[in-house]
Amino acid sequence: MKKTSLFSKAILGAAVVTMSFGMGSCKNEPKAEDPKEVAEDANEQNLDTKATDSLEDDSEYLVDAAEVDMKEIELGKLAETKSTNADVKALAKMMIDAHTKASADTKALAAKKGITLPAALTDKGEEARKDLNDKTGKDFDKAYTDAMVDGHEKTIKEIEKASEKAKDPDVRMWAAKMLPELRKHLEHSKMAKEKVDAVK
Repeated sequence: MKKTSLFSKAILGAAVVTMSFGMGSCKNEPKAEDPKEVAEDANEQNLDTKATDSLEDDSEYLVDAAEVDMKEIELGKLAETKSTNADVKALAKMMIDAHTKASADTKALAAKKGITLPAALTDKGEEARKDLNDKTGKDFDKAYTDAMVDGHEKTIKEIEKASEKAKDPDVRMWAAKMLPELRKHLEHSKMAKEKVDAVK
């Protein structure tokens, strides 16, 4: 369960447009454990029985979705504040509203199944937010809309997989229910990206 899924790498990687890390800055500070790792460790312990063995695998879909929801909400809040582009602001509001609802649905299913979700934005989510926050003007709008297109394309692929391959029927149904909304997000993201790219 400790493996990092391709899903979370792909989704969060899409939002981290350009990034460089200084390794010397955190020498003496103890590093807090990443919220995603805390959730995965808890699921590994709590779901490691014959009765819940299949749920341990399926829990990754929910953990990853929760991670994405938090990131989309935070990046959306940033876009609402920093962008002056009406299309970008409208996209950001849609992402905040839709991913807040999706997050509630994921939390409800996780609670029902005894699955632990990340309690806060993950390290990668924080990095994505910081990277986006460093940009301004059209650079910001372009980075945000690019991230929304790339991220949603990859999220849809993974949620399609969950809707077909999750062992738990409730997890499959949860994933199938998410897909139409995610596809709508992708279309809106593409439209906003086209408009941003057309700005001189």
